[in-house]
Amino acid sequence: MMLAGFLFLLFITVDGESSEGNCSYQDVLNHLNFTKNKELFSMIRPVKHYKTPTNVTLDVLLYAILDVNEKDQQLVPYIWLDMWWNNEFISWDPAKFCGIQNFSLPSDLLWKPDITIVEMTEKDKAPPSPYLVVTSDGVIEITNDQVLVSTCRMHVYKFPFDIQSCNLSFKSVVHSVEEIELEQYLNSSKITEGSNELMRTQYEWLFINMKVKSLTDNYFGFYQSTIIYTVTMKRRSALYIINFMLPVLFFLCLDLASFLISDSGGEKLSFKVTVLLAVTVLQLILNEILPTSSNRVPLIAVYCIGTFGLMMLSLLETIVVMNLRGRDSALKNNEAHKDQSLSEDCGDKRDSFQNSFKDVNKLIPCGYLCDMSNGELPSEELRLAEKGSSNQQMEESRDFEKLSDELRELVKTLTLLLNSSKEEEKPGYWYKKTKTINKVFFICYVIAATLFLVLMFFSWNSEEEE
Repeated sequence: MMLAGFLFLLFITVDGESSEGNCSYQDVLNHLNFTKNKELFSMIRPVKHYKTPTNVTLDVLLYAILDVNEKDQQLVPYIWLDMWWNNEFISWDPAKFCGIQNFSLPSDLLWKPDITIVEMTEKDKAPPSPYLVVTSDGVIEITNDQVLVSTCRMHVYKFPFDIQSCNLSFKSVVHSVEEIELEQYLNSSKITEGSNELMRTQYEWLFINMKVKSLTDNYFGFYQSTIIYTVTMKRRSALYIINFMLPVLFFLCLDLASFLISDSGGEKLSFKVTVLLAVTVLQLILNEILPTSSNRVPLIAVYCIGTFGLMMLSLLETIVVMNLRGRDSALKNNEAHKDQSLSEDCGDKRDSFQNSFKDVNKLIPCGYLCDMSNGELPSEELRLAEKGSSNQQMEESRDFEKLSDELRELVKTLTLLLNSSKEEEKPGYWYKKTKTINKVFFICYVIAATLFLVLMFFSWNSEEEE
């Protein structure tokens, strides 16, 4: 028994020394001579031969789409980046150190690859991860979450039904492909699946997929290894349809309905001008959204300009119609002025007729009229009248002849007035023409608006890319 115990203690001392006395991270660092060669670990690329490239593996997942600025053409994603590489000077046997397989160190103590994102325009404001993980086989792993402000060329030809694709290109800053070679960890389908599981917010966009490809590109005269992650997303267009496209369509319908308003007053013209100004306000709002560097005019701008053009033609047609009807009113005013002068002459003749009728009444004695009304004829007065009024009968006959002439002129004047009133009730020449112009223009307007809207619909649904 004593011999067996002695042999066991000897085994522990020789082979199990590490399991009893080397169970701390410091023991591992002492084994690696890290405390003595600390500067060497952080200053040089960790390879035993300078021609051996350092293979850096990347794993990028999209956590959120924080913002997409079409005006400045910027994408602001929130990503998780895992990156690991091999350090040929670091390795230990976990069995000799109580099974220690990895430990963490401050990230400034070891060499790290200078990986940058080509499209990044602003430095990440969040602090990087302060630690990295060292494994027993010499693999160094570092994990960071980054809020990137990257440039992205926006294709807004089909706004708001557009699909945007933005690249995140990872490469070294100074090392060539012979020194650092980048590798992808997951393929496109697994990256898309993992990003969908991690996605927390997508702003106004719908994440479609994330593709990855590796290539070697020429930067400033030397070749560098590059991994490009392409984020594809589709805009949620419902809000733009409700707040922008439908109001423009409603204004077009109101302009069509304005043809029911009479052209006699100025209400129709003022209504059309108001609708046209409303579309102008929407165009100003659109100008604040879309970038000015687009190679092609966006379809939504064509939609607004086409609608504005149709309304402007409608406004011009209303102005022309009102001008033509103004000619009829001017002719009627001239005729009315002439009729007014005729009516004044007629009034003068009517007054003279009434005066002459009063003179006739004065010629006939009142008593004579009274006796005639009773059916009696006074003989004495009659004889006196026959004797005394022989001269007056001549004058009365002349007065009656004048009266008959005035009556004829009065009848002619009344006939002219009746004819002129009938002519006023009849529509004028330009009034008939403007009614025809309105009908023809309305039919053409409806056909043009329908064709324009159908063309815009098929253009938005086409598969043509900008």
